[in-house]
Amino acid sequence: MKVFVTRLRRNKYSEWQNLGSQAVQDVVERLDRSYQAFFDWCKTKAGPRKHPPKFKKYWKYNSFTLKQAGWSIDGNTIRIMGKKFRFWLHRPYNGTVKTVTVKRTPHGDYYIVLSVVEDIFLPDVHAGNAVGIDFGLKTFLTLSDGTKIESPQWLLRGLENVRRANRQLSRKAKGSGNRKRARLHYAKVHEDISNQRRDWFYKLARSLTTAYTVICLEDLNLDAMKRLWGRKVSDLGFSEFVHILEYEALLNGCEIIKIDRWFPSSKACHCCGTINDSLSLKDRSWDCPSCHAHLDRDVNAAINILNQGMLSKFGKVVI
Repeated sequence: MKVFVTRLRRNKYSEWQNLGSQAVQDVVERLDRSYQAFFDWCKTKAGPRKHPPKFKKYWKYNSFTLKQAGWSIDGNTIRIMGKKFRFWLHRPYNGTVKTVTVKRTPHGDYYIVLSVVEDIFLPDVHAGNAVGIDFGLKTFLTLSDGTKIESPQWLLRGLENVRRANRQLSRKAKGSGNRKRARLHYAKVHEDISNQRRDWFYKLARSLTTAYTVICLEDLNLDAMKRLWGRKVSDLGFSEFVHILEYEALLNGCEIIKIDRWFPSSKACHCCGTINDSLSLKDRSWDCPSCHAHLDRDVNAAINILNQGMLSKFGKVVI
């Protein structure tokens, strides 16, 4: 494959020589991974649906990767293919840089992503309590100790700014400079909302992973939730929060336990185990028909998630 790409660079597509050979090879590797993921999904039908890669115009391609050659770093200056660029170093690193990826955001900002091999000494699991977390549309997080955390819903807050920017973009003539500036402004509005959400996620995840030793949560079917509730599920960003929570747990010595998505956490009474099959989404509290305990729907689900997670991991129930 590398020999074939080299021939194309020399003969048919001479403009490819403006970019390092490894960057072109990385594009081919990305294409191969996309096809392999699509073929694997066709065989197993497991997980979310995969589609074969489609042709992408050059101005929509937002990143390229360099490996062993074509770059060098000196402090906060990087040289890429003979040209120097200054950058702001997010945090110091100690180790060997293996790859350098240059990414462009829709707004037009550029980021340099370094893949570094270094020795990291992760902390041991710290002493503390275990907690179960229930995700919800009414309340973002409900903890098994009764704490409820509401989501700021950043997209809902900034929806008027999004609509205004979208209207301004639609009024501009296609191909004009005003339309280009309006498009960048529209991308900036969405980028601000995304950054606000991510910042809040990191702060919340850090506070949870430092306060608790074990965190139990559900493996949610987010694709099905998006089909039912659409924009609100995307605004809450459950999947992104879980990824950030796992990352912070690794750094802060906390263990994440996921339970099966089909476990009836909301319908089972945490006191006696009776399952209430008649429970609907509009029921925010209910009385157990067996032990007559009055249960808050979300708190009861969080307690059940905690018990099921501890039972599957350690063979014992906390509550």
